[in-house]
Amino acid sequence: MVTFAAFKKKFNIMNWLQDLLTNPDSIAHIVALYSFVIAAGVLLGKIKVFGISLGVTFVLFVGILAGHFGFTGNASILSFIQDFGLILFVFCIGLQVGPSFFSSFKKGGISMNLIAVGIVALNIAIALIMYYALQGRVEIPMMVGVLCGAVTNTPGLGAANEALSQLDYSGPEIAMGYACAYPLGVIGIILSMIVIRYICRVDMGKEAADIQRGEEANPHLKPFIVSLEVQNEALVGKNLSQVQKFLARDFVCSRIIQDGEIHIPNANTTLHVGDKMYIVCAEDDSEAIAAFIGPQVDMDWEDLKQQDKTMVSRRILVTQPNINGKTLGELHFSSMYGVNVTRVNRSGMDLFASRQLTLQVGDRVMVVGPQDAIERVAHLLGNQLKRLDHPNIVTIFVGILCGILFGSLPIAIPGMPTPVKLGLAGGPLIISILIGRFGYKVKLVTYTTMSANLMLREIGIVLFLASVGLKAGGNFVQTVVEGDGLLYVGIGFLITFIPLLVMGMVARWYYKLNYFTLMGLIAGSNTDPPALAYANQTAGNDAPAVGYSTVYPLAMFLRILTAQLLILLMAG
Repeated sequence: MVTFAAFKKKFNIMNWLQDLLTNPDSIAHIVALYSFVIAAGVLLGKIKVFGISLGVTFVLFVGILAGHFGFTGNASILSFIQDFGLILFVFCIGLQVGPSFFSSFKKGGISMNLIAVGIVALNIAIALIMYYALQGRVEIPMMVGVLCGAVTNTPGLGAANEALSQLDYSGPEIAMGYACAYPLGVIGIILSMIVIRYICRVDMGKEAADIQRGEEANPHLKPFIVSLEVQNEALVGKNLSQVQKFLARDFVCSRIIQDGEIHIPNANTTLHVGDKMYIVCAEDDSEAIAAFIGPQVDMDWEDLKQQDKTMVSRRILVTQPNINGKTLGELHFSSMYGVNVTRVNRSGMDLFASRQLTLQVGDRVMVVGPQDAIERVAHLLGNQLKRLDHPNIVTIFVGILCGILFGSLPIAIPGMPTPVKLGLAGGPLIISILIGRFGYKVKLVTYTTMSANLMLREIGIVLFLASVGLKAGGNFVQTVVEGDGLLYVGIGFLITFIPLLVMGMVARWYYKLNYFTLMGLIAGSNTDPPALAYANQTAGNDAPAVGYSTVYPLAMFLRILTAQLLILLMAG
């Protein structure tokens, strides 16, 4: 027999559980709801169908499902979490792409970025054509949501949402159009690669061979090591600084043998016929330097270094903030410390140590010289790994503050009744790109480990997607399933497929772009990691990654900015 006390206790437990699951004003309810939606979405996003997964985007679908069944939170709290997640994600994206944003326009990157711009422009053109062809049946805000889903760009959706908030929009959540178009958008990107391959009759073996020949024939400015013997009598009595000026090419002589003894040379070291030099230079300068100084010789410098106990080579980590932004020439390693810097490793890539090279926190500097001198250089540069374990929170939040201020500035556009603003997405994005590239000039340490950057980005995007899904879920069935859901899917596929097919042909037939590089370009122009994974698996080389990374910064910037401008210009 159940006593009254037991019944009351059970009743209280049921009240507590009901409050946790249904009270939209409860902090515990909101935290538990977000935790469930994000965890379930991430786990389900790992499921692959024909080798393709939707990744963290599945968080949006779980959020819609939870919202449909009435699990929501306080609207103002959802909006705050949504906007903060978007800012965090977009800012970290900007920090990541900032260092390569401007360099991606150099040399062959110009034509590849032109193709990417063409894809973005055609995506917008198809969306507008469908809008006018359907005579406004799909309103501009929802069409922009479909556009963002078709090109698989979640930050664009966030920018569009943020722009709508400036216009006091009260229509259906545009995330519904995004959710309908996204799955077929991923498939459409990969399908376009396959169709281009057959239409252009691509010979995969020939494309791979072309890539290999290109790598062999086009040396980059990577460090090249060569041992030379001085035979040019015109150099007798000349010092290393004069030789560099004669050559008009930069090189580093880290060690030299004179009269049978090994030395650490500096800019004033004079040369003699028969001197043997250990030189590090850019690969495409090596032949010219050898032709000017003398022939290559075989030397076992490592064995000589072991015999000379006073000389060592060592990688030193740059961790001192005051070194950030200084060039190697400004630090006078050779004249002041008696050591030579031969290479700088940045983000896993070796760079030639020219005098104009700017050091950044996180660089690993290869230094050659006496042990005591190297210790002094290590003290100068920092060389404390623990410093890099701590994220630069000041830079992140100073950047976000500046981004919000910049995004709030009204910009007058001719023909528009009211000024527009870049908002919470566009402002932080532009500022973070500038900080990532030029932050060292104002003494901002922008170094963040890749894992830390990825963690902040992932947290930001899942918070944003969960918020959007929870807010859209209540009307999802009525608006999409019983409404124009299939129409959104069809429009989205056309927006995805047609521009990629057209610009893919242009890239192959006009620009003669390698097919493997084109696959990466297509994935990068849609900022779509699943498509890149497919391209890498198909190619078996680094060409897709090169194409992806070349166009990704500009494509991401344009996707975010154009989504916002479409809303402000068309819906306003």
